[in-house]
Amino acid sequence: MSKKIVLSGARPTGAIHLGNYFGALHNWVNLQDKYDCYFFIADWHALTTGYADTESLREHTVSLMADFIACGLDPDKSVIFLQSQVPEHAELFLLFSMNIPLSWLERCPTYKDQLNQLKEKDITTYGFLGYPCLQAADILMYLADYVPVGEDQLPHLELTREIARRFNHLYGKTFPEPQPLLTEAKVLPGTDGRKMSKSYDNTIAFADTPEEVRKKVMNMVTDPARIRKTDPGHPEVCSVYSFHKVFSEAEYEEIGRACRAGEIGCVQCKKKLAEKLAEFHTPIHEKRTKLLEDPAKLEELINKGSAKAREIAVETMKQVRAAVKIGLEHAE
Repeated sequence: MSKKIVLSGARPTGAIHLGNYFGALHNWVNLQDKYDCYFFIADWHALTTGYADTESLREHTVSLMADFIACGLDPDKSVIFLQSQVPEHAELFLLFSMNIPLSWLERCPTYKDQLNQLKEKDITTYGFLGYPCLQAADILMYLADYVPVGEDQLPHLELTREIARRFNHLYGKTFPEPQPLLTEAKVLPGTDGRKMSKSYDNTIAFADTPEEVRKKVMNMVTDPARIRKTDPGHPEVCSVYSFHKVFSEAEYEEIGRACRAGEIGCVQCKKKLAEKLAEFHTPIHEKRTKLLEDPAKLEELINKGSAKAREIAVETMKQVRAAVKIGLEHAE
């Protein structure tokens, strides 16, 4: 019996950080033995908001592959590929764009949200408005059964399902409707207490050296109401305590009790976290660093994975063209 198909991707916009890892990558690694997994580097998606500055795009593409492998994705278990090296994605995106109502795209939750958040960028473009069509093409190209998502991403996946339903209604049953694979993600705040994000410059990335990680931990925001070590703390508002929940599970409750009782100071608490975090972070950092010493090997792995993905995409597009009745019937 063949395994179900899972697909997901990440944009090459910089080094993977702990928020990315616990929000997605950790789960992807665990899915590899249970499903036929396709994971892609979404460089076309990176252009939807970053089209004006592509200077580092290729470098970020290679480094993202290093992050993927260092974090546990296995090119022998999963198909790991580069979106732009499978041009069939663009063709399917084009065909979808011909019949998707504009209102569907305008009501996408991310559309207005991103317009507000990224006011410093001009993203009032056709590509940004239409990115849900490209996202649908990415997923449906591989006839994916499941897409790993958090609850906040369910509206995006439902739009993909609507696009599949509309295509099937117009041209006959071609695509399955992918189901959400809801994942429980461990949420880590940024070092300043806000959401961990590259745009806030508050991340801890696997590209950071152990010394950089230690410095970031020692500078993390803690309970602002606590002045002296003996003051009763409020760990529920402390970023350091949120990290302890992930990296110091056995001591988590005791650390919280000691903080509330004024028995442990913020500096001591941060030093404990730095030690625990180093145990997790350093091996991945070292593996990533080693992989990047041979970028040609990483490019070879990307090319190999992209060739595998394209074999599937070519077959899918034969079915799609036949359904739409576009092109010549016997054309190769």
